[in-house]
Amino acid sequence: MNSNLQWSLETLAKVNDHFSVCGPEDVLGWALAAFAPEIALATGFGPSGVVLMHLVARLRPETTICYLDTGLLFPETYDLRGQLARRLGIRFTRLHSELSLEAQAAGHGPALWERNPDLCCHLRKVEPLRRFLATQRAWISGIRRDQGPTRARTEMVTWDVANGLVKVNPLAYWTRDQVWAYIRHHDLPTNVLHDEGYSSIGCIPCTRPVAPGEDERAGRWSGQAKTECGIHVQPDGRLVRTVG
Repeated sequence: MNSNLQWSLETLAKVNDHFSVCGPEDVLGWALAAFAPEIALATGFGPSGVVLMHLVARLRPETTICYLDTGLLFPETYDLRGQLARRLGIRFTRLHSELSLEAQAAGHGPALWERNPDLCCHLRKVEPLRRFLATQRAWISGIRRDQGPTRARTEMVTWDVANGLVKVNPLAYWTRDQVWAYIRHHDLPTNVLHDEGYSSIGCIPCTRPVAPGEDERAGRWSGQAKTECGIHVQPDGRLVRTVG
């Protein structure tokens, strides 16, 4: 278990006030200096994650970079993982459920993601990440305020109540355009599915391209009353523990 004491809202407010006029590299550099080696970047290989991996590779390339392998990822996502490892000289830690897809189907019925996507995400994403984060003091996420209404109040530094550690969101204030401008400037690889209209890419059965005018995450769990997989949701139902 990690040994963090919960940060107060006053402490979080002071830290976020300090970084409000700083860029992602500043908050990321602070977090790596403060918590390494017990800090990890968790990525789903989206554009924001690509930016953060590039920054981490420059600041502290030995940092743990983990991803959740649900067994349902697109082949293109695995291809991108290989490209990033070669290009940036980083290594990935694969996190996965202790429950195989076959065992899940035997215990919960086939295609659980269609009938109970919250439970499927909990088994295949929330639980594996929670086990891993119990060994860390902080983790880094690529969530941004402009990704959708549930993320609109995201701060750069939050307290992750569900996992009991500091959570750092260096790109919280960045826009989608800023992310893609950074990627183009540094000629970084991204998932080829973005060229086919997939703006946010998760598991194959729960991801579709987005239509013009839809928000960035509209293609996730389409037709379901669900907007988050659960790894960013706190016990009180909020996405993050904010300072306001």
